Amino acid sequence: MMSFRFVFLFLWFGTLIFAQDTSQFPNDYIGVYLGTLQIDSERGQQNIPMEFHLTATDTVGRYNYILVYGEGDKRQERKYTLIEKDLEKGIYVVDENNGIILDDKVIDNRMYALFEVGGNLLTTFITFEKNHMVFEIVFAPKDRKNVTFAEDETKTEVISYPITTVQRAVLQKQ
Repeated sequence: MMSFRFVFLFLWFGTLIFAQDTSQFPNDYIGVYLGTLQIDSERGQQNIPMEFHLTATDTVGRYNYILVYGEGDKRQERKYTLIEKDLEKGIYVVDENNGIILDDKVIDNRMYALFEVGGNLLTTFITFEKNHMVFEIVFAPKDRKNVTFAEDETKTEVISYPITTVQRAVLQKQ
């Protein structure tokens, strides 16, 4: 029984090592992605056409980062800039080109950001795959926090925030 577990673990770890993606962020994910953004909130569900454009600029380490919501008369284009701060550490910022700069962390093919706007916490996850990307934003109002304490000698305080809105899109690379 012990040798079976060892063989299973060895094969599983070997699969992980050989299955690793060798793509380099952001250059291997440059492109235009299209799809539908699904918004689930306390008010119900909504679907909106969405685009994500990640394109090179003339400046090394700077990329056009454009979000487009809606279409026709309701089309909203948000032109941001993705700026590389430390490639080795995966540190980037998204400059909204209006004074707002958001910190981003990139690990392999995934971007992470956490920020606060108007008393609300927002977390974004953007995952790039070969032919598509997954764009997610999770929203939680800080004023609805739940505070609990561990019942052991540490009495550790833990604050959780109920998620009220989730935005998710699977966008296909064009």
